[in-house]
Amino acid sequence: MSEGWISRGLQLLVAVAIIALLAGHLLGQPVLLGYVETGSMEPTLEPGDGFVAVPSVVASDPEPGDVVVFDAQEIEGGGLTTHRIVDERPDGYVTQGDANPFTDQDGGEPPVQHAQIVATAAQPTGSVLTIPALGTVVMAINALFEGIQTWMASALGLQSAQGTTGAAYVLLGISLAAYAIETVRERRQQAHESRLGRDSEEVLDPKLLCGAFALMVMVAALGAMVVPAGSHSYDVVSAQSPSDRPLVIEQGETERIDYPVGNSGFVPVLVGLEGGDGVAVEDERLALEQRGSAETVVAITAPAETGAYQRYVTEYRYLYVLPSPVIGGLASINPWLPVLVITGLMGGVTYGIGRLLIGDTPAQRRSKTGRRDTHAQRSDYNQW
Repeated sequence: MSEGWISRGLQLLVAVAIIALLAGHLLGQPVLLGYVETGSMEPTLEPGDGFVAVPSVVASDPEPGDVVVFDAQEIEGGGLTTHRIVDERPDGYVTQGDANPFTDQDGGEPPVQHAQIVATAAQPTGSVLTIPALGTVVMAINALFEGIQTWMASALGLQSAQGTTGAAYVLLGISLAAYAIETVRERRQQAHESRLGRDSEEVLDPKLLCGAFALMVMVAALGAMVVPAGSHSYDVVSAQSPSDRPLVIEQGETERIDYPVGNSGFVPVLVGLEGGDGVAVEDERLALEQRGSAETVVAITAPAETGAYQRYVTEYRYLYVLPSPVIGGLASINPWLPVLVITGLMGGVTYGIGRLLIGDTPAQRRSKTGRRDTHAQRSDYNQW
């Protein structure tokens, strides 16, 4: 294997890692790579260690022994937590940090539901596949993004630049700037070499440039669809008698609750809603214009047995770039299928436009005399 292929392979790995980190920042959850900030998982994961994370949409059902990333309700005020599943009960999973003397549920965290799990740590040999110091890199990237967002919000008066949705706009802007700078640099380099007739190294292939830009657009599109989506939980109490509190429901009875949705972006979206056990949604699909909002009703039925329960409404977001029947048909197969199709479509369109704008001919190599190496040119042509 030539050094050129090895170098390209390493560059590809670095690019995948960077894209995964950026996507994780946009989505607010691990995408291929995750990390821990505390020592609750020592010695498996030290503070700042990273790990390979498999998103729950493609991972197999978790089981005891797996290390998972879940959206905690009570641990440190709520938020993503990486702990190990130590037991599975009818009411959910029991989790515990490897360094903790007691389970999360003994500490007040409700049993973890399947809908709360966003990723599973890869354990190809029975132990977690770790990446030392990855967390430091991620936190540096987060600080950079937050600094750019804060500057845009204060200096340019763009309040929409704040938050995770604003991060998608920041990333897209950086991508456009990088694309423009690289295109100008490449054209100037080619013109300079043409005038001087000097021997030159291979210029960045336009296909790679367009592909990188398309990938960045795909990450931004993915963030715009996945960041606002997710599961909304309701802490329901099934009681023996009626109550004025909306989520304290008489056993076997149904309570109707308003469910508002909004679109803070500039692209119309189609919102899909799916109720869990004991939950029905009046409108399963809502179209929102840019900066628009809508409202539907969620009907929650209390179980026959008294007690506290968690109920979920899962929300999916799709950029409205395909007809509603097409998105609905894809969603009937799998709710995440439209996300993949739309992301791929936007990446493909971006790639095609980029190829039209910067051309289709790769840089030609020159011999030491300043003339074109026609033999190499013919070889490239035959390979193409």
